[in-house]
Amino acid sequence: MNTRDKLTEIFKMFPGIGERQARRFVYFLMSRNPSFVQDITKLLTELKKETKQCKECFRFFTENDNNTRANNICENCIDPHTDSSLLVIVEKDSDLESVEKSGTYFGKYFVLGGLVPIVEKNTGRMVRIEALKKRIVSRQKNGKQDDLKEVILAFSLSPQGNHTDHYVRSEIKEILKSANIKLSSLGRGLSTGTELEYSDNDTIKNALKNRQ
Repeated sequence: MNTRDKLTEIFKMFPGIGERQARRFVYFLMSRNPSFVQDITKLLTELKKETKQCKECFRFFTENDNNTRANNICENCIDPHTDSSLLVIVEKDSDLESVEKSGTYFGKYFVLGGLVPIVEKNTGRMVRIEALKKRIVSRQKNGKQDDLKEVILAFSLSPQGNHTDHYVRSEIKEILKSANIKLSSLGRGLSTGTELEYSDNDTIKNALKNRQ
């Protein structure tokens, strides 16, 4: 396999990118001058150096102060003004950003790391379900559980999103029940088949407002 084909295979790993689009990316890079490719290489290297993953919510963030740099904790998790009574669980970082941009939610987050495949048996390997459980249980051990009042499942309204919703519910419902914590999902506002990442602010606002 030559370099062009190798790059095509890499671009095909990107979300929503197929064979034809991947090859278009490769041909585009081939048509640019060497400095353009060097700039991209430099930016990718800097991105990996500057980016950390929050050890609490698992979102990726860029270092911008000594506190987050030392503890690998993002601004939202470390901010004392964040509403700790609410916890939204999302599939990926881009979904988290969409909820943030809606300007209607000011609680904490947890990035599950993906959706649960409908036919997959070893679901625990596909998502951070054990990390989610540990986060909830650790709050109980630290005597802070009374702060958390509601967990909101915010997944896309697709067959796989609905399957993930049911899976996460079944995994954490007993933990939440014992601590008297409400468990809800996004309500009307999102149309069936809608990806949370591509929903506009008003749609997300309505979905959060009508959660059930």
